[in-house]
Amino acid sequence: MLQNTPFPRWLILLGLLTAIGPLAIDMYLPAFSAIAMGLQTEPGLVERTLASYLLGLALAQLFYGPVADRFGRKPPLILGLVIFTLASFMCAQSNSIEHLSFWRIVQAFGGAAGMAIPRAVIRDRLNTRESARAMSLLMLIMGVMPILAPLIGAQVLLFSDWRGIFSVMVFTGGALLLATVLSLQESMPKEKALPLKPSHIANNYLSLLQHRSFMCFSLAGGIASAGMFAYIAGSPRVFIHLFEINPQHFGFYFGANAAALIFTSQVSAYLLKYYAPEKLLRVAQNVQIIFVLAGVMLTLSGALTLTTLMIVLLGFMACQGFINPNAAALALSAQGKRLGTASALMGTLQMLAGALAGLAVSSWHSNSALPLTTVLAVCVSLSWFFGRKALKIQVENLP
Repeated sequence: MLQNTPFPRWLILLGLLTAIGPLAIDMYLPAFSAIAMGLQTEPGLVERTLASYLLGLALAQLFYGPVADRFGRKPPLILGLVIFTLASFMCAQSNSIEHLSFWRIVQAFGGAAGMAIPRAVIRDRLNTRESARAMSLLMLIMGVMPILAPLIGAQVLLFSDWRGIFSVMVFTGGALLLATVLSLQESMPKEKALPLKPSHIANNYLSLLQHRSFMCFSLAGGIASAGMFAYIAGSPRVFIHLFEINPQHFGFYFGANAAALIFTSQVSAYLLKYYAPEKLLRVAQNVQIIFVLAGVMLTLSGALTLTTLMIVLLGFMACQGFINPNAAALALSAQGKRLGTASALMGTLQMLAGALAGLAVSSWHSNSALPLTTVLAVCVSLSWFFGRKALKIQVENLP
């Protein structure tokens, strides 16, 4: 059970470990133009390093899941942090967009450990409703990073070049590595260790892919999160180039949307004392689809302004604060014997969807916000569909 304090130390550390992914995603967003200029390449190729990072996050989680179910949660976390720290150093040394793209993928293979394993640690310790509360609290901790990361990145550019941003990532990875080694306790009992055999791993993943409730809840949360990655990939172009926001002020607009996510995730944690996670998920998805469809209509009609865009994005992000933790907790609720593998597959689905959404936004060239609002609408509509299907399956399985 969660302690009376809303922030037990183990949960804070898990939040920071999960936040290392958003740190590496968001911190270099204000430096896109500087990287393009410094490496003498096109801005679109710099944007695609974000898709490369998301692809690396997706594939690497498939590795960490079975390893975490065999050797426990702590060893693969340590391995991931070592890889992340070394790759961050090499990103700072890159002299071409090809080298940067390669080391971003390696960096993602390290950061993936912090994305996949903390969810399994939470489920090791807590039941479904408490897990949903813990994941909401986790979002508060990791949600600070999307606010701080672009602000920190913009400030680093005042006294250093874009390479200094990756140097900050080196320091952060090293600090989290030290904290994990010294303070994180293993949460998986030794008797629950699963064999690390290719046939067993393949059977586990195949079984999960055939588990209708797990897949639908995972896709409901994962595809909605893909909309977030579309926003992350497209926001520098929309805010800085379309609406001519000063790059130094970009972090404030970006942070306002992250603040909405943080606030509503804590409202979700509070409401879980009185309402089931299924109900919170259903209502949030209904509201979210209204906001994003309104965004598409405003864009097509030419009525989209910076103010109305912010309203649409704030509504989208606010609903995410309810959707992400509740969908994740419901997806993992029946996977007690293979939590690491299930959490990894869920994260992989989320990152693959995010990579595709980010690639769609960066590849769609337009002088309007249509690429961003359209991709958001597609992601949210698919999320709504899978959410409804998951809840229907759950009702059908009731005794």
